[in-house]
Amino acid sequence: MGVIPTLVSLLGIHSHNTALTEMCLIAFGNLAELESSKEQFASTNIAEELVRLFRKQTEHDKREMVFEVLAPLAENDVIKLQLVEAGMVECLLEVVSQTVDGEREEDVAQLKTASDLMVLLLLGDESMQKLFEGGKGSVCSSPPPWPSPTSPATKLLELLRRHVDEGNVTVQHAALSALRNLAIPVVNKAKMLSAGVSEVVLQFLQSEMPPVQFKLLGTLRMLIDTQAEAADQLGTNGKLVERLVEWCEAKDHAGVMGESNRLLSALIRHSKSKAVVQAVIQGGGVKHLVTMATSEHMIMQNEALVALGLVAALDLVAAEKDFEGAGLVAVLHKLLSDERSAPEITYNSMILICAVMGSEPLHKEVRALAFMEVVAKLRAHDNKTVSHQASLTEQRLTSQS
Repeated sequence: MGVIPTLVSLLGIHSHNTALTEMCLIAFGNLAELESSKEQFASTNIAEELVRLFRKQTEHDKREMVFEVLAPLAENDVIKLQLVEAGMVECLLEVVSQTVDGEREEDVAQLKTASDLMVLLLLGDESMQKLFEGGKGSVCSSPPPWPSPTSPATKLLELLRRHVDEGNVTVQHAALSALRNLAIPVVNKAKMLSAGVSEVVLQFLQSEMPPVQFKLLGTLRMLIDTQAEAADQLGTNGKLVERLVEWCEAKDHAGVMGESNRLLSALIRHSKSKAVVQAVIQGGGVKHLVTMATSEHMIMQNEALVALGLVAALDLVAAEKDFEGAGLVAVLHKLLSDERSAPEITYNSMILICAVMGSEPLHKEVRALAFMEVVAKLRAHDNKTVSHQASLTEQRLTSQS
């Protein structure tokens, strides 16, 4: 048996012996800095022993010794997962709860250390999955339930609130990542909204850091999925719409640009609200949705077309000039002419063509392009929904030619 397994075993057997425990922790602290040692630690039950030891400590100095071992070890993905499984996150959330309002220097130090360590654990893919497990993991289900002030998820929100102004990008990024994952299960969305998650997330609109921007956009998009009232509320928030339109042009950051487009579309799709549509039109967002319809990603194309269909249905008069300026009719002609277009893209393009024909200038554009020929071919499409819609669209084109 090597030195590391022997020391871990000693710690487990003699954890009541303070002097021996401290000696082991000092040795672990030195060894944990070495990459080769981390692999050896991963093959022991060090995570369980450290979590057990941490739970017993009440004094700041003793906890700090355990933290000094945990921090380097938590950089290893295998040990990250072991620490999560052993209950380390719950311990850290408890520390956050105890120190979040503390004014003593040691409280502030413990809060920072616990936050930083929690960030490390949240940044591991497997450890993150374990924490959330489709809404059933420890962060979601640990009693007391959300949105109780002492639930782990509420503490996570408190942690995020503390870092709005302090500007710790790593903490912001990790906490937003965690909230985004937490917002995916349908059962969590309404609870999170009632707990004020969207209000806290919106405070990060001022951030100039692309990783934070990307995560806040994803978190909001997950929160409003199937939540009409929340989509309506956010979609009529002028500052949010303004920022989204700005980020839709962030060509240097493709992820932020893509997520901004998707959130803009989602606000319309989930609210189905004329007020939201008008806010997006006034904010200059329509042209970005038209561009999104040309995306190489089919999901994004479809989301854009559905949103544009709602814009046309709810306020065609107000959107008319933007549709013209963005070349919407030409985009739809191209999508319908492309044999590689997915059935849903073809279907929603025809729905949109029918919707925009209520506008005289757009109707002229439709007549100027060979839509009849393209749509006639689609009557023979393999997909019955598409072929049926092609027949209806052809009738509409014929009656209004």
